[in-house]
Amino acid sequence: MNTNATFEKLHTMRLHGFAQAYREITDSTQEKNFSLDECIAHLIEAEYEDRYNKKLKRLIRQARFKQQASFEQINFNQPRGMDKNMLLRLQQGDWIKKSRDLIITGPTGVGKSFIACALGFQACAQELKTMYFTANKLLDRMTLAKADGSYFKFMDKIAKTKLLIIDDFGLKQIDHKQCNMLLDLVDERHGSSSTIITSQLPVKSWFDCFKEPTVADAILDRLTNGSYRIELQGESMRKFRK
Repeated sequence: MNTNATFEKLHTMRLHGFAQAYREITDSTQEKNFSLDECIAHLIEAEYEDRYNKKLKRLIRQARFKQQASFEQINFNQPRGMDKNMLLRLQQGDWIKKSRDLIITGPTGVGKSFIACALGFQACAQELKTMYFTANKLLDRMTLAKADGSYFKFMDKIAKTKLLIIDDFGLKQIDHKQCNMLLDLVDERHGSSSTIITSQLPVKSWFDCFKEPTVADAILDRLTNGSYRIELQGESMRKFRK
């Protein structure tokens, strides 16, 4: 049997994981130790893992996370008001599949962005499309899209994103035009996608971030009702890294 020809055909069909596993088997003594069923299962598993890993890398790259983060890196020994059991439940991702939202508040440096990104990486691992923005960057992108005619295309892209992370909400006031654009975004995603919002401000102070009170009511009603809450406390974690 011409294994090189078979190997090339597998690559031509873009079965790269299958091809690599096939090469490893034919180049070693493993071939004799596999039954036919085991060999086929091994090759299929290799192809599946290769495709999954490529998709995961693509999802992470497209998400544009602020930082790499994982649950294994979260320090539960520092008293920050975290509910470990709740975080572990959130890690499973059922809340995203049910299109629930999550609000993380607390002073600067306590780990809001890190937890949000860790949940984002976990969503990517579950093959869920994720996007990360700071609140200011998102508002700037929407404003630019409105000006250059790509607004509906950009909003459609965000609407189809299963998990949207909006970091550092409330650092500046949202003007009238941005209020309406944010309402468009929230209304489009409400009930069909999930959003994580982090903020130094407690939720009760968010209303003051909007210059348009009526629109603020509509936005906050959709974002806060039924959302999960994590209220972090304590000193900046940056202090403990020194």
